[in-house]
Amino acid sequence: MNPRLPACVGRYLCGPGHPLLVVAGPCVIESEALCLSIAEELAGIARELPVQIVFKASFDKANRTSVASFRGPGPEDGLAILDRVRAATGLPVTTDVHLPEQAAAAGRVCDMLQIPAFLCRQTDLLLAAAATGRAVNVKKGQFLAPGDMRHAVAKLLAGGCRDVLLCERGTFFGYGRLVNDFGGLPTMRALGVPVIFDATHSVQRPASLGEATGGDRALVEPLARAAAAVGIDGLFLETHPDPDASPSDGPTMVPLHELRAVLARIVRIHEARLAGEDGR
Repeated sequence: MNPRLPACVGRYLCGPGHPLLVVAGPCVIESEALCLSIAEELAGIARELPVQIVFKASFDKANRTSVASFRGPGPEDGLAILDRVRAATGLPVTTDVHLPEQAAAAGRVCDMLQIPAFLCRQTDLLLAAAATGRAVNVKKGQFLAPGDMRHAVAKLLAGGCRDVLLCERGTFFGYGRLVNDFGGLPTMRALGVPVIFDATHSVQRPASLGEATGGDRALVEPLARAAAAVGIDGLFLETHPDPDASPSDGPTMVPLHELRAVLARIVRIHEARLAGEDGR
């Protein structure tokens, strides 16, 4: 595949030579007030650090472990909230789409659409996302080899999308465990697209809480540092002012008050790697 870096996400460019793209926000839209308060904090971080922040929150968590789990407000109310967040803070926004018929409405509001890992092979969903003209971030399936993501890239290109990003979020290692293949990061970047490392979903332990997914947020920063050292174009982190009170993915989210310092340390590694490459 011919190189296509960088990708345009709203007003940002993601790829070599550009500041680290940081996709951050709560796992699910709980309320407009919460989304606005988190987004305002993220906008402040973007003014202080050399990062490009995209606000992320899901209007529907369609892949929850239990049928009784909170899923979010749904597409109509959820997209309206994201639109208000975008207008109030100036941050680009993104959300997951699970069905082809959700893509057009999401594309009218969001600067980037996100394809969940379990759905990365769904041709109709990828083509519908491509048709919006927005950037599309595809999470690598926990069951796929990094090189196999070339098929997702090819589908999006065939659908007319020119701003394709791939996201690493861990690979199944037996039951209830995920591991990261850091060699997969340069493999996916070699496909000619920017690569994002999802540090919070990578530390999940699927269904380990019985009717919910657990994980260990203490591992988020070490894995993100490793990814930054290997080479990434973006970082995905879910954050919340009180993660343990969140109805989704609380065990793996970074506390909002810690996020600035975490990002500052990761950015130093990212910039040191870039400086090393420039000095070769």
